[in-house]
Amino acid sequence: MFNSKVLSRVVLSIFLTLSFNVATAGTYSRLPDLPDPAVDPILKKEQEERKAAGGSIINLQLTTGHAPKIMIATVGLAKALRLDAITPRYIREVAIIRTAGVVGSDYELGQHYALAKACRYDNDKIQAIQTWQKSTLFDQKERAVLAYVEEMTHGGDVSDPTFDQLGQFFSTQEIVEITLTISQYFGNGLVTKALRIKPETDGRVTYPGKC
Repeated sequence: MFNSKVLSRVVLSIFLTLSFNVATAGTYSRLPDLPDPAVDPILKKEQEERKAAGGSIINLQLTTGHAPKIMIATVGLAKALRLDAITPRYIREVAIIRTAGVVGSDYELGQHYALAKACRYDNDKIQAIQTWQKSTLFDQKERAVLAYVEEMTHGGDVSDPTFDQLGQFFSTQEIVEITLTISQYFGNGLVTKALRIKPETDGRVTYPGKC
């Protein structure tokens, strides 16, 4: 039979070890750093593919890479939105940047300000997105998207006038793409805040995709 005192000490030791590992913040989030270079085959493959596409593994993936299969599933939607969507890229970046602003995700703002600039989106407009209601820089198409973002990210109950206005400029496929883009980056923003993922300071940017 097991000695109860010995078993208790073993259980306590395991608990303290696990607690210490989780509580020890790493260099890019509140979770411990993953091995560098990557040892998980999913992470290694993703790193190679991003490098080939002109991007990098960023802190978001380095953090969510603690659950590599889940990480790669979320990456799949992001890639589809970036590479396969028919909605103009600048429209999606406008939606992402405003969504990140609503959530308060400095991490996503840093990544997507850089991506918007890389796609040569007007810098004055980029800087005005968070106060778009007061700006005269945006056309009706952009304002329709921003109004949709505003209502979707503040409870999700989009009014008929706002939805109808969006429909004046975008097809049903584009509306789905815009909606899923907002949803994806609203969730990403919450993840970056909850796990305290730090913005990159070394110039790493995710794969740029099609502008």
